[in-house]
Amino acid sequence: MPERYGPWDQVYDLFRRWQREGTWARIVTQLQAEVDAKGLITWDVSVDSTVCRAHQHAAGAAKRGICRRSRPAASPSKRPTTGSDAPGAG
Repeated sequence: MPERYGPWDQVYDLFRRWQREGTWARIVTQLQAEVDAKGLITWDVSVDSTVCRAHQHAAGAAKRGICRRSRPAASPSKRPTTGSDAPGAG
């Protein structure tokens, strides 16, 4: 923090007070209004999917207590049988 702003804790206190009182919101709103009046803002909406997080289960995260590496790989010849393809069915 540059010395000209004073002790950091006083700067932080002022920042928090302005935040609680809505001073920062008013400053941003006023600046946006001035720039918008000059036609310098395009109000297009853009969603960046890199910040849209999925729930951990939807994202393929491993479940607790299960280590996928320790499971044996399934071979094509050892697929589970159903009632219709079990020996003697049909």
